[in-house]
Amino acid sequence: MDDKEFNRLAELTLARIEAALEACDGDLDFELKTGGVLEIEFADGGKIIVNRHGVAKEIWVAAKSGGFHFRREGEAWVDTRDGTELFAKLSALTSQQAGQSIVLE
Repeated sequence: MDDKEFNRLAELTLARIEAALEACDGDLDFELKTGGVLEIEFADGGKIIVNRHGVAKEIWVAAKSGGFHFRREGEAWVDTRDGTELFAKLSALTSQQAGQSIVLE
């Protein structure tokens, strides 16, 4: 995948995450910042940061439980360590940090 295609897919994915956050009932706030950085903030002040990493052509997620890298495989972004799909991992991470079940689709 070239840089243009990566940027297009990453932007679409960040917009999809933003829409999923808007639709969820979680006690959280979020902001998509310039440069493809999405900050998700929780009631306790904790954050999850989701950003695109152009050099590696990956989407990176930083959470309390660690850092995760997602690479495009077919139609999905998958964790480079355990193969978990991005939205499944984000659902688990946001649920963990929010202390309530959050499903992002």
